[in-house]
Amino acid sequence: MKRIAIVEDETAIRENYKEVLQQQGYSVQAYANRHSAMQAFNLRLPDLAIIDIGLEDEIDGGFTLCQSLRALSSNLPILFLTARDSDFDTVCGLRLGADDYLSKEVSFPHLLARLAALFRRSEVQHSQQATQLITHGELTIDVNRIQVHWRQSPIELTVTEFWMVHALAKHPGHVRSRQALMQDAKIYVDDSTITSHVKRIRKKFIAQDPEFNCIDTVYGMGYRWDPQG
Repeated sequence: MKRIAIVEDETAIRENYKEVLQQQGYSVQAYANRHSAMQAFNLRLPDLAIIDIGLEDEIDGGFTLCQSLRALSSNLPILFLTARDSDFDTVCGLRLGADDYLSKEVSFPHLLARLAALFRRSEVQHSQQATQLITHGELTIDVNRIQVHWRQSPIELTVTEFWMVHALAKHPGHVRSRQALMQDAKIYVDDSTITSHVKRIRKKFIAQDPEFNCIDTVYGMGYRWDPQG
């Protein structure tokens, strides 16, 4: 049974989501604030976390919680579910390491579909039988472990970021449209969100290697992995 953690300070909303998810067969732990959630997460991580941004007296408590969770696990699926749906908040959430970002206006069927997609991606590492490695120059991708190394040093990517790098690097030199990247990463977002993910991926590689320049933007078409970059 998959374990989902919900961090939401409004009791009625928190209990409503908890009930719906339990009806779908998930084990659900619910928390009203960042402090109680982190106490639990330090003991045991959930299989997926759903986080609101504003948590009690912390206007951006969810952002802080996302950072703390990402420090504990680079591949834990994290989804923001919040009333704050501005582009600024969405970009901030993704830059801090979230895998998805939804408005509370989303329907329950849509939410359940997005959760299922996140779980499918995270389960890939458990379903593979043989080690699958992709190597291009300084890049190594281990599909089984959902790990990426550049110049033999690990690059800490979220699950979404991993599959986007995988989609680009498995066919170096080929242009991948934003739609194709969404399909490979099993996410359903707008073009600006894909752009935000790509920017974050670039920054993580550049932090490891300031001369990194392997992800090209092909304007009007998408992105490609240039092994000569």
